Amino acid sequence: MTKLANISEVSKILNLVNPITKKPLNHILRYWEKEFAQIRPKKINNQRYYNHKQIELIKMIKFLLKNKGLTISGVKKIIKSNINSLDDYKNNSLKADYYKLNLKKKSNLLLQKINNIKAYGKKNSS
Repeated sequence: MTKLANISEVSKILNLVNPITKKPLNHILRYWEKEFAQIRPKKINNQRYYNHKQIELIKMIKFLLKNKGLTISGVKKIIKSNINSLDDYKNNSLKADYYKLNLKKKSNLLLQKINNIKAYGKKNSS
């Protein structure tokens, strides 16, 4: 069984957090849920829970809206028509940009972990 994340966890994953109060901006996800038919969280005891596939879709939506500056209707058209399904690997496709950014973040995280391991190993060897 895949792990489900509640709405606050997803908001934190997406960095949709109020910078002052540090509270998750769940209203954004609820709004996107109304706008995009593809986002359908499982409701248990009136709480929203998202699976991994939905979280990835929401990440893509956020990237297209915030990083690429598309409108909601533009993102809807891309998702509905699946326009990028054939050009995932082209350098200029929107999904390719998203995948590049995602890969870059993961690579940086791995590099940080490797550097931490190296630094920790050096401390113990002296």
